Amino acid sequence: MHDPHTRAATAYMHQGAAVVDQRQLEANVLLKAANLLDAACREPQPHRPLEAALLHNRKLWTVFAAEAADGAGRLPNDLRNNIGSIAIFVFKRTLELMGRPEPAKVDALIEINRTIAAGLMSRAGAAVSGQGAATAAAGQAV
Repeated sequence: MHDPHTRAATAYMHQGAAVVDQRQLEANVLLKAANLLDAACREPQPHRPLEAALLHNRKLWTVFAAEAADGAGRLPNDLRNNIGSIAIFVFKRTLELMGRPEPAKVDALIEINRTIAAGLMSRAGAAVSGQGAATAAAGQAV
C-alpha cells in the first residue's frame, strides 16, 4: 500500500488536470449557444427550436449580466457597463424574436457570441485576476 503522502499527491495531481480554464469554459458555452441558435434557424419549422435556443442564450447572458452587476469591485466600471449593454441588447433582441421569429435577426446574437468566444479563446492562457473571462472579453469585443 502507498504511503498517505503519495496518495494525496496523486489525488491532487489528477484533480488539477480536471480544472478547466474559466475563459475556455465561457468560450465553450458561448459557442454552444451560438451553434444552437444557428441550427435552430436552419430547421424546417424554426419556431420551436428557435424558442429553445433563444431561451438558452438568454439564460447564459443573464449569468453574465448578473456577474457584471454583482462585480463587487472585481471588474472595472467600463467593462461592467459594456457587459450590461451587450446583455440589454441580447434581451431586447430575444424579446423581438420571441414575438416575431425572424431567423435573419438571429445573426446578431450568433455574431456576438462567436466574437466574444473568439476573444476568450485567444486570451485563454492569460490570467485576469478576479475577473470572469466572458466579462473581460465583452469589453474588448464590442
